[in-house]
Amino acid sequence: MVAILGLCAFVAPARATVDDCLSFALEAMDKYIKNGYTLREDTWGGDLPVGEAKAISHQLFKGNNYWFCMGTDSKAAKISIHVYDSDGTLVEENTSWQSEKADGSFAGAEVKCKRTGTYFLIVKIEASKEERTGWGLVYSYK
Repeated sequence: MVAILGLCAFVAPARATVDDCLSFALEAMDKYIKNGYTLREDTWGGDLPVGEAKAISHQLFKGNNYWFCMGTDSKAAKISIHVYDSDGTLVEENTSWQSEKADGSFAGAEVKCKRTGTYFLIVKIEASKEERTGWGLVYSYK
Protein backbone atom coordinates (compact mmCIF):
# COMPACT_ATOMS: atom_id res chain seq x y z
CA MET A 1 0.00 0.00 0.00
CA VAL A 2 2.82 2.41 0.87
CA ALA A 3 4.51 1.67 -2.47
CA ILE A 4 1.31 2.55 -4.37
CA LEU A 5 0.92 5.83 -2.51
CA GLY A 6 4.56 6.66 -3.21
CA LEU A 7 4.04 5.96 -6.91
CA CYS A 8 0.94 8.18 -6.99
CA ALA A 9 2.88 11.01 -5.36
CA PHE A 10 5.55 10.66 -8.03
CA VAL A 11 3.10 10.60 -10.97
CA ALA A 12 0.74 13.39 -9.90
CA PRO A 13 3.12 16.36 -10.41
CA ALA A 14 3.92 15.27 -13.99
CA ARG A 15 0.21 15.15 -14.85
CA ALA A 16 -0.36 18.65 -13.53
CA THR A 17 2.48 19.97 -15.71
CA VAL A 18 0.99 18.44 -18.88
CA ASP A 19 -2.40 19.94 -17.96
CA ASP A 20 -0.75 23.34 -17.52
CA CYS A 21 0.99 22.97 -20.88
CA LEU A 22 -2.31 22.07 -22.55
CA SER A 23 -3.82 25.21 -20.99
CA PHE A 24 -1.05 27.27 -22.62
CA ALA A 25 -1.68 25.54 -25.95
CA LEU A 26 -5.41 26.30 -25.67
CA GLU A 27 -4.58 29.93 -24.90
CA ALA A 28 -2.56 30.09 -28.12
CA MET A 29 -5.45 28.46 -30.04
CA ASP A 30 -8.02 31.02 -28.84
CA LYS A 31 -7.47 33.51 -31.69
CA TYR A 32 -8.10 30.81 -34.31
CA ILE A 33 -11.30 29.64 -32.61
CA LYS A 34 -12.50 33.25 -32.64
CA ASN A 35 -11.84 33.23 -36.41
CA GLY A 36 -14.11 30.24 -37.08
CA TYR A 37 -11.87 27.24 -36.44
CA THR A 38 -13.36 24.27 -34.58
CA LEU A 39 -11.31 22.93 -31.70
CA ARG A 40 -10.80 19.17 -31.76
CA GLU A 41 -10.78 17.11 -28.57
CA ASP A 42 -7.57 15.30 -29.54
CA THR A 43 -4.65 16.50 -27.43
CA TRP A 44 -1.09 15.32 -26.94
CA GLY A 45 1.42 16.08 -24.23
CA GLY A 46 4.45 14.90 -22.36
CA ASP A 47 7.97 16.02 -21.58
CA LEU A 48 11.17 15.98 -23.58
CA PRO A 49 14.81 16.86 -23.00
CA VAL A 50 16.35 19.75 -24.93
CA GLY A 51 17.09 18.87 -28.55
CA GLU A 52 14.88 15.79 -28.66
CA ALA A 53 11.88 15.66 -30.99
CA LYS A 54 8.76 13.52 -30.89
CA ALA A 55 6.80 12.46 -33.97
CA ILE A 56 3.02 12.12 -33.75
CA SER A 57 1.19 10.58 -36.70
CA HIS A 58 -2.27 11.95 -37.47
CA GLN A 59 -4.84 11.73 -40.26
CA LEU A 60 -5.65 15.01 -42.03
CA PHE A 61 -8.28 15.55 -44.71
CA LYS A 62 -8.08 17.26 -48.10
CA GLY A 63 -9.68 20.70 -48.23
CA ASN A 64 -9.44 21.44 -44.51
CA ASN A 65 -7.25 24.13 -42.97
CA TYR A 66 -5.62 23.15 -39.68
CA TRP A 67 -3.91 25.02 -36.88
CA PHE A 68 -1.70 23.10 -34.44
CA CYS A 69 -0.72 25.00 -31.28
CA MET A 70 1.85 23.88 -28.75
CA GLY A 71 2.47 25.33 -25.32
CA THR A 72 4.73 24.91 -22.32
CA ASP A 73 4.70 26.39 -18.83
CA SER A 74 8.51 26.38 -18.70
CA LYS A 75 9.81 29.92 -18.50
CA ALA A 76 12.28 30.92 -21.23
CA ALA A 77 11.88 27.63 -23.11
CA LYS A 78 11.85 27.65 -26.90
CA ILE A 79 9.58 25.04 -28.51
CA SER A 80 8.62 24.18 -32.08
CA ILE A 81 5.97 22.30 -34.04
CA HIS A 82 6.40 21.30 -37.69
CA VAL A 83 4.13 19.22 -39.94
CA TYR A 84 5.32 16.80 -42.62
CA ASP A 85 3.42 14.60 -45.08
CA SER A 86 4.05 10.87 -45.47
CA ASP A 87 6.79 11.61 -48.04
CA GLY A 88 8.70 13.69 -45.49
CA THR A 89 7.87 17.04 -47.12
CA LEU A 90 7.29 20.03 -44.84
CA VAL A 91 3.68 21.09 -45.46
CA GLU A 92 3.05 23.93 -43.02
CA GLU A 93 2.31 27.41 -44.28
CA ASN A 94 4.49 30.50 -43.90
CA THR A 95 2.14 31.66 -41.14
CA SER A 96 3.69 29.28 -38.60
CA TRP A 97 5.13 30.98 -35.53
CA GLN A 98 6.97 30.75 -32.19
CA SER A 99 6.78 33.13 -29.23
CA GLU A 100 8.04 33.38 -25.69
CA LYS A 101 6.36 35.05 -22.74
CA ALA A 102 7.45 35.50 -19.16
CA ASP A 103 5.25 32.62 -18.00
CA GLY A 104 5.69 30.15 -20.88
CA SER A 105 6.29 29.60 -24.56
CA PHE A 106 4.13 28.86 -27.58
CA ALA A 107 4.41 27.61 -31.15
CA GLY A 108 1.90 27.21 -33.96
CA ALA A 109 1.77 25.67 -37.41
CA GLU A 110 -0.89 26.04 -40.11
CA VAL A 111 -1.58 23.37 -42.71
CA LYS A 112 -3.83 23.83 -45.75
CA CYS A 113 -4.35 20.18 -46.55
CA LYS A 114 -4.05 19.36 -50.26
CA ARG A 115 -4.58 15.60 -49.87
CA THR A 116 -6.04 13.22 -47.35
CA GLY A 117 -3.46 11.09 -45.60
CA THR A 118 -1.23 10.48 -42.63
CA TYR A 119 0.83 13.45 -41.54
CA PHE A 120 3.56 13.73 -38.93
CA LEU A 121 3.55 16.42 -36.27
CA ILE A 122 7.08 16.95 -35.00
CA VAL A 123 7.28 18.62 -31.60
CA LYS A 124 10.64 19.67 -30.22
CA ILE A 125 12.15 21.45 -27.24
CA GLU A 126 14.67 23.77 -28.89
CA ALA A 127 16.00 25.33 -25.68
CA SER A 128 15.17 25.17 -21.98
CA LYS A 129 16.80 25.61 -18.59
CA GLU A 130 15.09 22.45 -17.36
CA GLU A 131 16.35 18.89 -17.77
CA ARG A 132 12.96 17.84 -19.19
CA THR A 133 10.38 20.32 -20.43
CA GLY A 134 6.65 19.64 -20.42
CA TRP A 135 4.61 20.39 -23.54
CA GLY A 136 1.01 20.19 -24.73
CA LEU A 137 -0.43 20.20 -28.25
CA VAL A 138 -3.97 20.94 -29.48
CA TYR A 139 -5.46 21.50 -32.93
CA SER A 140 -8.41 22.97 -34.78
CA TYR A 141 -9.75 22.90 -38.31
CA LYS A 142 -11.95 24.88 -40.68
